[in-house]
Amino acid sequence: MTTYLSSASVGVTPQLAIVVPCYNEQEVLPETTKRLLALLDKLVTDRKVTPTSHVLYVDDGSKDQTWALIHQAHAQNPAIKGLKLSANRGHQIALIAGLFAAEGDVVVSIDADLQDDLAAIESMLDAYAQGHEVVYGVRKLRHVDSFFKRFSAEGYYTLLNLLGVKVVFNHADYRLMSRRAVEAIKEYGEVNLFLRGIVPLIGFRSTAVYYDRSERFAGESKYPLKKMLALAMDGITSFTAFPLRMISMIGLVVSFSSLCMILWVLWIKFFTDAALPGWASSVIPIYFLGGLQLLSIGVLGEYVAKIYFETKRRPRYFIEELL
Repeated sequence: MTTYLSSASVGVTPQLAIVVPCYNEQEVLPETTKRLLALLDKLVTDRKVTPTSHVLYVDDGSKDQTWALIHQAHAQNPAIKGLKLSANRGHQIALIAGLFAAEGDVVVSIDADLQDDLAAIESMLDAYAQGHEVVYGVRKLRHVDSFFKRFSAEGYYTLLNLLGVKVVFNHADYRLMSRRAVEAIKEYGEVNLFLRGIVPLIGFRSTAVYYDRSERFAGESKYPLKKMLALAMDGITSFTAFPLRMISMIGLVVSFSSLCMILWVLWIKFFTDAALPGWASSVIPIYFLGGLQLLSIGVLGEYVAKIYFETKRRPRYFIEELL
């Protein structure tokens, strides 16, 4: 068992590290750098963070000029640091690589697309100064999202909570974590990461800061429907066994219904003259049970795949270059 002492010290100016995962962000990166440096200058001037505070960009195997722009920004200002992964490993892996590599008393994670309000970082630091180890950035509204994305995202958060997964509603990966919280995250060794579910599990004192989300400044979203569905499946299968239990419950219900159907058919045959031959009574149950079996096998397969990847214990990532 590892014991972590509180890293929040009242009256002590913290060193801040802002971790920014990047994948093909060449269109937005110059503006992101400009705004983050302006924010750091303001925070240093207001004595809310130390002058050694910095931004750490994590290049998740980008195929465009993202790493070249990070190199250029680092050469112009040492407050910009960079970490390049050897291959594209996905947003959650890039984020965890940045959290573990960042040096600072507090670490803020934020996406590079400038949709999250940077001003919320100052409110996060105020909450940290009051003793909170984790501060979640929570969206007030999703007015900039399409109806489908808003409906599916909010429905997903609701579903996770119903399944018993402890997540913060309308919170993605915009958050502040103390050094103690980051060190605690290192104790979670699974390969399949879903930080939105892991961070609330550490249990340290936390709060939320609410902000309005903007349109993407430039470039395209790096989370198309396919990746969103994969992340959603990870969130469910990594933190709850409810789908497995649901299969058992559905099996029980179907078995009971089948028994009732058999009794009804026997009653019709032997006690009435209403029995009519037909294919519907045979075909419909076959298709229904066949679909149910395929669904059940698919759910079981997802959990078996999780076990398969976890037991191999492969490294999460490799660092190619560090600025």
